[in-house]
Amino acid sequence: MASKLKNLFARRGTTVSHASPTTDASQTNPGTSAAQSAEPSLAPTSLPRELVLYKNEATSDRPFSMQFIKNMNGTASPAKVEPATKQKPEKKLNTLMGVYLPSLEHIFGIIFFIRLTWIVGTGGLVESFFIAFLCCLATFLTAVSISAVATNGVMAGGGPYFLISRNLGQEFGGAVGILYYLGITVEAGLYIIGGVELLLRYMAPQINIFGHAEHTAENVFNNFRVYGTVILAVLFVCVFLGVRFVSAIGAVSFLAVTLAILAIYAGILKTAISPPDLKICMLGNRLLSSHAFTVNGQVLCTKERFCFHESVNASRNSTNGTLDELCPIFERYCSIDNATGDWQCDAYFEKHEVQYVDAIPGLKNSPISRNAWSKYTQTGEFYPGEAGDAKRGEVVSDGSSSFMVLVGIFFPSVTGVLAGCDRSGDLRDPSRSIPIGTIGAQLTASLIYISCTLFFAGCVDTALLRDKYGESINGRLPIAALSWPNEWIVLIGAFLSTLGAGLVCLTSGPRLLQAIAKDQVMPFLNVFSVTTKRGEPVRALLLTVALAEAAILIASVDSVAPLLDMFFLMCYATINLACAVQTLLREPSWRPRFRYYHWTLSVVGFGLCMAIMFLSSWYFALVALVLVVCAYKYIEYKGAEKEYGDGIRGLSMSAARFALLRLEDAPLHTKNWRPQLLVLVELDEDFVPKNEKIVTFASQLKHGKGLTLLLSIIDGYFPDQTEVRSNAKAALKKLIVANKVKGFADVAVTRQMSETLCALVQTAGLGGMHPNTIIVSWPDEWHDGVGHRRVHLFTEAIRVAQAANLAVLVPVAVHKFPSNKERVEGYIDVWWIVYDGGLLMLLPFLLKQYKVWAKCKLRIFTVAHEEDNSIQMKKQLQNFIYQLRIEAHVDIVEMMDEDITAYTYDLTTRMEQRQQMLKALHLNRSRSTASIEVQTMVEMAHVHHQQHHHHHNSRHFTLSVDSEPEDSPPSATAEHEPKEANVIKMHDAVKLNKVIIERSREAQLVIINLPHPPKQGEDEFHWMDYLEVMSKGLNRVLWVKGTDQEVVTIFS
Repeated sequence: MASKLKNLFARRGTTVSHASPTTDASQTNPGTSAAQSAEPSLAPTSLPRELVLYKNEATSDRPFSMQFIKNMNGTASPAKVEPATKQKPEKKLNTLMGVYLPSLEHIFGIIFFIRLTWIVGTGGLVESFFIAFLCCLATFLTAVSISAVATNGVMAGGGPYFLISRNLGQEFGGAVGILYYLGITVEAGLYIIGGVELLLRYMAPQINIFGHAEHTAENVFNNFRVYGTVILAVLFVCVFLGVRFVSAIGAVSFLAVTLAILAIYAGILKTAISPPDLKICMLGNRLLSSHAFTVNGQVLCTKERFCFHESVNASRNSTNGTLDELCPIFERYCSIDNATGDWQCDAYFEKHEVQYVDAIPGLKNSPISRNAWSKYTQTGEFYPGEAGDAKRGEVVSDGSSSFMVLVGIFFPSVTGVLAGCDRSGDLRDPSRSIPIGTIGAQLTASLIYISCTLFFAGCVDTALLRDKYGESINGRLPIAALSWPNEWIVLIGAFLSTLGAGLVCLTSGPRLLQAIAKDQVMPFLNVFSVTTKRGEPVRALLLTVALAEAAILIASVDSVAPLLDMFFLMCYATINLACAVQTLLREPSWRPRFRYYHWTLSVVGFGLCMAIMFLSSWYFALVALVLVVCAYKYIEYKGAEKEYGDGIRGLSMSAARFALLRLEDAPLHTKNWRPQLLVLVELDEDFVPKNEKIVTFASQLKHGKGLTLLLSIIDGYFPDQTEVRSNAKAALKKLIVANKVKGFADVAVTRQMSETLCALVQTAGLGGMHPNTIIVSWPDEWHDGVGHRRVHLFTEAIRVAQAANLAVLVPVAVHKFPSNKERVEGYIDVWWIVYDGGLLMLLPFLLKQYKVWAKCKLRIFTVAHEEDNSIQMKKQLQNFIYQLRIEAHVDIVEMMDEDITAYTYDLTTRMEQRQQMLKALHLNRSRSTASIEVQTMVEMAHVHHQQHHHHHNSRHFTLSVDSEPEDSPPSATAEHEPKEANVIKMHDAVKLNKVIIERSREAQLVIINLPHPPKQGEDEFHWMDYLEVMSKGLNRVLWVKGTDQEVVTIFS
C-alpha cells in the first residue's frame, strides 16, 4: 500500500516526505521505472500542482486567485486585468498638490474680490452670514458625498461625470455631465468678465475703448466684450500649447491669490490699531461719488456755496457773486431761478448736511450695528425706497437687489469642490486624497468666507460696502482699499486668479466633453471624441471657446452668475442624490470606507442644492431641470451602450419589488385588468421566427398597458445548448425592439416540449405580474403527414392555458395580419356567441387605440334562436355596449333550425376517414412521404367509390375542405358511417360559417369565440376541422377564449 502511495505521489511530482516540489520523481523514488519517470505529471505546468482538481475551472477570464492577485495593478477586477505589457504613467500627485491646492484655487474666484463687500453691505451681516453659511453648507455636504463615492471602490478618471454615470447610470450621468460641462464653460466666461472688470475699472481705466466705466452701460459692456474676447483668445493659445504650460500659470496664479488673501487679513487686523485714512462724502444718507466733490484733485466735500481755490477756473459771472468759486456739491443741487434771480436748492439738500466720514472705521470703531440689517434697493435707488440721481453724483444701484439675487451672485464663489475629482486619474491614492483634500479645501474656504463676512461688516462703513464699484473712493476696489500693505497685491492677485481659473476651465471642460463623447451616450457629440496625437481634444476645445465667448458677450458678472449656479447646483444635487439612493436601497456594492458619511447628509445636501437653485433664479432652475429631463430622455431613447450597475437600476428593482408585493397582496379588480401577454414564438434553425406577425399583433395591443413575454421552446438538452439558447433569446429581443413591444423575451430548451410548455404556462411571470393571456398562432399545414405533432402542441397549449385560467388568442393566417406601418380601414366584426367576461369587447377596443386599426369601425353580432325576442335582445345589447363606453354597431343574427345536409354528412365522413388513414401511417414518417401515401390511399378509395355506388347521390369531393362545390354537396370517398356527434358538430360549424360569411366576408378582422378544446385522449383533428370550417372564406380571424373573469365593467 505504501509503495502504491509513493508511486502516486511520484506521478504528481511530489513524495510522501517533505521533499521539494521541484525534485525529480526518479530521485525521490529510485525504484520507479523509466516509463513511470517519463510519464507526464497530472497537473499542468502553468497551474499549482495541488489544484489539479480545479484545472477545468481556470480560464483566461477566471484565473486562479493567486494568479489574479499577482496580476493586480491596483485597479484590476475579476473581469479585467491589465496586461503586463501595458505600463501606465506613474501617478505622483499627493493630497496637497492634487486636491487641496487646486480646489482652493478654484473656490477663490472673482466673486470673492469684486462682490463680497457689496453682498455684505446690501444683505446686512445677518442675511449675508446666512447666505455664506447656506452655500458653504451645501458644498460641504456635497464634499462629504463625494468623499463617500471616492472611497467606494477604485475611482478612475472622469471626475463628476464618472461619479454620476457609474452611480446613477448613463442617462443621469450624460445629462448632468453635459450640464456640468456647460457650467465649466460658462464659468470660464464669468472669470474672464470679472478679470476685464478688474482691468478696466480698477487697474487701467484709461485703456477703455468706448469710454470710461462711468459712461453709459452700453459702452461698459462693449468694452467688456472686446477685451474679454482678446483675453479668451490668449487663454485659448495657452491651452493649445499644452497642460504643462497651464499648470505653470496655475501655480503662479495660486501664489498670487494666497498673497492677496493674506493682504486682506493683514489690512483687517491693521484697522484694529490704525484704520486707513480713507474718507467718503455723504449728503444725509446719500453717498456721493468722488468726482462729485473733487476738483482737480482737491476734495471739496462741503455744503457751502463758495469754495475759494486758486485752481478753480472762471466760467461765468452773476450779480449774486462769482460762480467760478461755487462748490461742486452746491452747484449740482442748486440753480438760479431766472424769474427772481435767487438760488433754488433741492429740498433734500436743504434738509441734510454734508459729512466727510471714515470709509473704513476699522475694528477699533466698529460699525457692525449699522451693518446688521439688509438694505435692498431697486434700480436707481440710493437707499431702500428712496430714488437717487446719478447725474448729481449720487451712488445709486445699477440693478434690483434681494435675498435671492445675492444668493445667485454669491454661490459661484464656493464652487470648486469637484476640482479634486477632475484630477482623480492623476492622483497617487484617490480614495484617500479626495476626501481629505476636498473637505479640507472646503472647510478652509468656508472659514475664510464666513470670517470675511464678519470682518467686513465689522470694519467697513455701510455706505462703502454698498458701493459696488468704489465710485465714492475714486474708483478703487473696496476690498483692495482695505488690504495692507498695498492694494495692488489684491488687484494683481485677483486678476491672475481669473486668468488661472479661466485656464483651468478651458482645460478641463474639453476633456470632460471628450469623455462624454467617447462613451457615446449622445450620438451627435461623437465628433468631439477625436483627439490629436498629443491627446489634446482640439474639437472639444473649439466648442468650449465658442460657448465661453457666448457667455462673455453677456458682459455682466451679475447676469452670468445665476445661470452658472444652475449647472453646478444640478450637478451637486445629483451627486448627493446618488449617494442617498445607494444607501437607502442598501445596494450590496455600496460600501464606502469614508467613516463620517451618513445618508441623511446627502438628503439634506440634495435639498439645499435644489432650494438654492430656486432661490437664486426659479426660472433658470426650471430650464435646467427641463434640460436634464430632455437629455435624460434623449439618452434613454438612443440607448446607452454601456452599463455600470447604477443606483437607478437598484431603485427600479426596489420599486418593482414593492409593487409586486402590493399586487400579490390585493385581489385584482376588474378595472385594473389588462392583457398580460404570453406569446409563443416558433423559431427555425437560423433563429428566424416562423410567424413574426404574431409579435406584431401583440404589439398592437400595447394600449392595454400590460407586459408581454415572448417565449420560444427549443428541442434539445439544455447543458449542451446554452449557446443556442443565447442566440435564440437575442433573436427574440430583436423582435421586441423591432416591433416596439413593452416586455421581455425568454427561451426554454427541453427534451419534452409539451411538459415544458405546461410548466412554463404555470410558472411564467412573477407574483401579480404573471401572464393572463396566451397568444398562439394557428398551425399551418396541420393536416399533412407531420401535422400531428403541431396539432398536439397547439391543443395542449390551449388546454394548459385553460387549466391555468389564462385567456387564449389564436390568430389564423397570422401572416395576413397588417404590419405596424400599414393603416387598415373597414370593419372589425365580433361574433359574440359565448359570454366570456367581456374579453371579446375589450380586444377590439384596444386594437382601435393603435394607429393600425384606428380607422376601423366595430360591429358586434350575437346569435339568437327562432324563439328568442331579437328586437328586445338588440335593445339590451345596445344599452350594454353604451354603458361599456364602446362605440359599436350591434346586430342580432337569428339561426334557423335546418336539416343536416348531404354536404355536412359527407364532410364529416371525409374528416373521419382522413384521421383513420393518418393513424394507419403511424404518423411517424417524413412530411413528403406521408403526404404521397395519403394521396394514394385517397385515390384508391375514390376508385372503390366509383365501383360501388354510395346511397347518397353525390359528386366527386377532394380531401381539402377548400374545394367545396357551390352547386351541390361533396361525396364521401368510401363506405363509411360517420358518428352522429361529429355530424352535429360539423353541422353547427357549417351553419355558423354561412351566417358569418354573409355579414363579415369583407371585414378586416373577425373575432370569434373559440370552442372548448377536446380533452386529452380525444381526437384533436376533429376539433381542428370544425374550427377550419367555421373560419373558411374569411380574411383574418382571431379566435378568443376568455376565462369567465370580468375584464370590463359598466361602473366608473
